[in-house]
Amino acid sequence: MKQNQTIPFYGPDGASLGYRTPEAAERLVANGYVKPAYGRKGHLRAIFLQEEDGSSPVETHAHAGTRYSFLQKLDNGGRCWKLRRVDGRDDDGIPVTTRGVFLQVVKDCLVA
Repeated sequence: MKQNQTIPFYGPDGASLGYRTPEAAERLVANGYVKPAYGRKGHLRAIFLQEEDGSSPVETHAHAGTRYSFLQKLDNGGRCWKLRRVDGRDDDGIPVTTRGVFLQVVKDCLVA
C-alpha cells in the first residue's frame, strides 16, 4: 500500500501510532473515537486520539512565552529582527528593560 493511501494516526501526545487505511480512519472519525485533521482542500490528513477527559488533543494556538527579542526600527525606516536588543518595548508600546533581570541571573550563576 502506498504511503499517500494511508492516514497517519497519532496519540493525544502527538506520538505516532502508525497508519490506517482511509476507510478505517473514516470509520474511527464517524464513531467519535478520534479527532480528524483535514487539509485545505477538505481531504482527511491525519487522525488523533482524544485525551482521556474527551478534550481535543490538538491545541488551537501556541503557548505565548516571554519575548527576549524585539522588532527594531532602522534609521532608513525599515525593520529588522536580526539586530536584537535587550531593551525594547512590549506589545502595548510600554518600555521594557530586561537588563537588570539578565544581570541578576549572571550574578547568581557566578556566585554558585
